[in-house]
Amino acid sequence: MNTNIFLQIYHDYSERIQSGEIAAGTKLPSENDLTREYGISRETVRKALQLLSENGFIHKIKGKGSFVLDIGRMNFPLSGLVSFKEMSERIGRKSQTIVYRTEHIPIPPTVARHLETDKHATVWQVIRARNIEGEKVILDKDYFRSDIVPLLTTEIASGSIYAYLEQELNLQISYAKKVISVEDATTEDYELLDLKEYTHVVVVRNYVHLEDTTLFQYTESRHRLDKFQFVDFARRSPGEEK
Repeated sequence: MNTNIFLQIYHDYSERIQSGEIAAGTKLPSENDLTREYGISRETVRKALQLLSENGFIHKIKGKGSFVLDIGRMNFPLSGLVSFKEMSERIGRKSQTIVYRTEHIPIPPTVARHLETDKHATVWQVIRARNIEGEKVILDKDYFRSDIVPLLTTEIASGSIYAYLEQELNLQISYAKKVISVEDATTEDYELLDLKEYTHVVVVRNYVHLEDTTLFQYTESRHRLDKFQFVDFARRSPGEEK
């Protein structure tokens, strides 16, 4: 038998997923079922499923099986600073911001470390869920130095905070450092997001600076695994060594 039979399974299922024949959220046949269907070893089936997973077609959940991902995922740029409102306008999908909290609080110790500021300072804390096409799939937890952003309201938070900062406060937002990781979902994630069967979230930590290099905002953005892919464009410079 062709030793690359796992590629046949991969192509069979990837084409059916891309054509829409197998819809997002569908559970694939079990490893045992695929073994019988193709008349191959379970190890070969696992190689095919792993390849489907690595290429973003399925998500494997231990003890439950393999589920088809939405291959029309929303792209989030790694470089550049894009607000959720700007991103949602680009992707053209129905979206809504749900504001859970907008309050002026003493800075939490962990946030003080992230913002590299005095532990006795105060910040504006904004916690929002992003509902896209009927599902809450992003949880944004923003902290703004209150000596730079003296006022935030729920009304501002439900729209675009960046539009307010730039147009009303005339702040020059310049650049951000981003740290991306996959982490266990927290109790708060389960309460405020529609996580379904997912046990992990993609966490993007943003450290946002003004034009004068002042670090004024720390954001923790928590994304459901199946809805986003983070993209960047890289160019090789002449003379670089591999």
